[in-house]
Amino acid sequence: MNNLQNHIENYLDYCRTQKCLDKKTLKAYRIDLRQFSEQISVTEASDLTSATLETYVAKLHQQYAPKTVKRKIASLKALFHYLEYKEIINQNPFNKLQIRFREPIILPKTIPLHTIEVLLNTIYEQYHNASSNYRIKTSLRDIAVIELLFATGIRISELCTIPYQNIDLQNNIIVIKGKGAKERLIHICDKNVITALNKYHSEYDAEIHSCGYFFVNNIGNRLSEQSAREMINKYCHIADIQQHITPHMFRHSFATLLLEENVDIRYIQTMLGHSSINVTEIYTHVTMSKQKDILESKHPRKNMNISNQL
Repeated sequence: MNNLQNHIENYLDYCRTQKCLDKKTLKAYRIDLRQFSEQISVTEASDLTSATLETYVAKLHQQYAPKTVKRKIASLKALFHYLEYKEIINQNPFNKLQIRFREPIILPKTIPLHTIEVLLNTIYEQYHNASSNYRIKTSLRDIAVIELLFATGIRISELCTIPYQNIDLQNNIIVIKGKGAKERLIHICDKNVITALNKYHSEYDAEIHSCGYFFVNNIGNRLSEQSAREMINKYCHIADIQQHITPHMFRHSFATLLLEENVDIRYIQTMLGHSSINVTEIYTHVTMSKQKDILESKHPRKNMNISNQL
């Protein structure tokens, strides 16, 4: 391990112990910084120059989409800020670089409201038609998961790691620990969702307290993100829903539908746990697309009988 790689390992340890970054962020940093150290010829942190970084960034643009390049550059910038802070380097080579490029807007994929309705109906039918206690119990858990995803816009990683103490079913409030260990409160207001969560809690009470997490799998351990994805795929298959639906699309749909109902974007930002309003603003592009559909199909001018038009 060379000098630069040693500093990278120390930095990652600093991110874990001092900055308390979550596992996913640490994993992304490790991948990005390892790639950087392996693809450049410099082995001493003090020998890194702006020219080295320019060459490396140019290579990234040849290999990756702009969004990925932007993330990898952010990982590098954070490393160099640390090296400068620790006085390992005298001058940050990023200071002499102007790296600005336009990232194409990729609209978040949402689920049509009718499709969500079909999906929920299918899950409830499976629950009411279940032929064994095992299937009744599993269906009840699945109802609670999907209802909560749509009701709160919670990330699937957040849902799967909710400690049971963080759900207050008396006051219908959830404490969610989001990215960067930031906590936010979300109210559960729909009576059907509240009923589903209460029934699930009552049925799984022993497993929940034994596991420590609110959502548990069929053997009493914490529900995994992969299990939640497979659950959604299973019900989409039963309902003959052709669209590929992921847990994160419930989050996108939650935000977009609220925006279409004229909810202030800053309230949506708070509910989603976005640190910057810029992240939330992506949903305004979705509603603009919806606006076009409405004006094309619903505007009364379309059906007017006007003679002698141009």
